[in-house]
Amino acid sequence: MTSLRNRLVIVNRADPVICGHSVEGRNLAETARERGFDEVRIVTWPLDRLESSGLPLKPLDTVLPYGAGIHVERPEPVGDYKVPDGRYVAGITGRLVELFTDGVPTVALSLYLSPHTLAVADAVRVAQATGLPTEVTTIAEAVGSDVTNVVRSSIESGEFGAAAQILASYLSQDHVVAVSEYTRELIIESAAQVDARFGTAFAPRCEERIAVSYPAIDTDRYVDIDAAETERVLERRGLRRNRYVLFLSRLQAAKGVDDLIGGFERAALPGDVELVIAGKGPDAERLHDLAAASPLAARIRFLHDVGDAEKPHLMEACAVYALPSKPRPEFVETFGIALSEKMLAGGGPVITTDTGGIHEAVGEHATIVPVDAPDAIARALEAALDLSPAEIAARAAAARAYALQFDRRTVFDKLFAGRIPAMAALA
Repeated sequence: MTSLRNRLVIVNRADPVICGHSVEGRNLAETARERGFDEVRIVTWPLDRLESSGLPLKPLDTVLPYGAGIHVERPEPVGDYKVPDGRYVAGITGRLVELFTDGVPTVALSLYLSPHTLAVADAVRVAQATGLPTEVTTIAEAVGSDVTNVVRSSIESGEFGAAAQILASYLSQDHVVAVSEYTRELIIESAAQVDARFGTAFAPRCEERIAVSYPAIDTDRYVDIDAAETERVLERRGLRRNRYVLFLSRLQAAKGVDDLIGGFERAALPGDVELVIAGKGPDAERLHDLAAASPLAARIRFLHDVGDAEKPHLMEACAVYALPSKPRPEFVETFGIALSEKMLAGGGPVITTDTGGIHEAVGEHATIVPVDAPDAIARALEAALDLSPAEIAARAAAARAYALQFDRRTVFDKLFAGRIPAMAALA
């Protein structure tokens, strides 16, 4: 007989996936243990499946360990070659059914609707059908790619069933949230398009039920940076404080790295200032070729192995952090977690665009440039490098004060308070 009083189950794309919501899952798990949950289980994908998926992954040896009481489960696929697809989702769903029927009161939080919320919804239905005691409260958190990847493409192709599956499964959860106000409005707008085309009534329910829950960031890692360790990181990487422009995110077309390279080329910057492009992703090869053809190729460096421990130090020591994201059919920046992390770390200013939910992440504390605008990026880089130390310090302090609202404990408490009144941990 189990002695657990309560449990949090998180279903997401967890480490080593390079994704802000992978980090968010970790941060919520750690906070749940602090707040009194006896156990946290992160149910995610086997490593071999992640490696074959094409998702950008961190080197395994750079992934930080989870705290005590947090268990990462990677269920094996169910079935053999006669099941051409769905084997891995079946493994996740089956494990969730086991967790939902073992007698432990459970909160199940899914990040990304497809396939994670779909798996949770199916697992709850199966668990209830077993007749075994089932005490599960579900929370689904939607990000923008849930809509752009599935719902909008379904609308465009006239595939009603796929859009209905996503929206109905989302709304079947006890509590539904979106990572930004922008994302919330995007979901409602897309649901209205489904309604107009197919005669459904999803949009009013989305309007009524969806709340905003900003991504949870471990602010401790960014506001308490060890200066001596920063110097060691810079030495290992051959970098100098305040002498590099930093991009640190996924290497994909929507992140605007090509525009940043163009802006760096055109900016009148001191000759010892480098451009450091840190990350991995599907656009890496193209960006390498673009940088190699640049007249400033010798001053453009790529880092593909930056781990969780190094990231705050690289952010804090850069002269400027640039993420000129732009909307693309396959991806829109629904918040911009890396931008808030940089603001927490301090150091040089942030340059970005007013795309998607970025304004919610940075407030008035970033230099905003238009999308697809290398010339504007060049001017912004020049202005950033001309700031005095006092101006940099004042801007950094204001930016950090704004970003502290995304602290994992604050976000966790707002997400759970009033939604899980029966949980002893939250009494």
